[in-house]
Amino acid sequence: MSNRRMSDPTGVSIGQAAALYDLAPSTLRWWEEQRVLPEPPRVNGRRVYGETELRRIGLAYLCCVTGAMPLEQASVVTSGIRNRDWQSTVERHAAVIEEKIAELRNAREYLLHLMQCPDENVVESCSFLDEELMSHTPRRLVPTSGLVAAAQLASAPRGRDEMSPSRDETPDHRCAVCAGPLTQPARGRRRTFCSRACRQRNYRRNH
Repeated sequence: MSNRRMSDPTGVSIGQAAALYDLAPSTLRWWEEQRVLPEPPRVNGRRVYGETELRRIGLAYLCCVTGAMPLEQASVVTSGIRNRDWQSTVERHAAVIEEKIAELRNAREYLLHLMQCPDENVVESCSFLDEELMSHTPRRLVPTSGLVAAAQLASAPRGRDEMSPSRDETPDHRCAVCAGPLTQPARGRRRTFCSRACRQRNYRRNH
C-alpha cells in the first residue's frame, strides 16, 4: 500500500500511523491479527487512522514495547473495556518483571562474586570451583565424588528400583540452567526451565 499522504484530513494511512511510533506497518497489521488493535475504519478499502486510533496505537506501544507485555495481555489493556481487568493484568505483568529483575540481580551478584577468585586459571587452580559447581549447577544432583564418575552416573540409564531417585530428585524437576526446583504440570509438555529468564539464558548460551 502506498504511504503517500491521504487527502482526508481526519485520518492518516497505515504507513503514517506506523511512522508516528517508529514502527513498521506490518507491526500494526500483526497487532490487529492478535487483537491488540481493532481494525480501523477504511476509505476506498484503505485503513484510515484518526485521533482515537492513533491514541490506541500509542497505548499498544506502551504495553508491548515499553512495558514488554505479551500481546495477549496487551490486548486486555488496549481493548477499551470499561472495567478494571486491564489494571489487574498490568499488575500481574509488573510482578513478572519484578521476578525477572530479582533473577538478573542474583545473576549479577554471582558474577561479581565469581570475579573475586584470585586465580588466573579458574579451571585448574581455583580450590572453590568444585563447591561452586555443587551449589549452583545441576552437578549437585549427582553427589558422586569426581566429575568423571559423576558424568558417567548422570548419563547412565536409570531403572525403576531402589537405586533410582524419587521423582522430586530427578533432573526434570530441576531447571536446566540454574538447577532451581521445577513444578511440573499434571498435563502437557514438561517444563525444562524455571522461568523465561533461564530459557533466554539457555538460548543465548547455545547461540
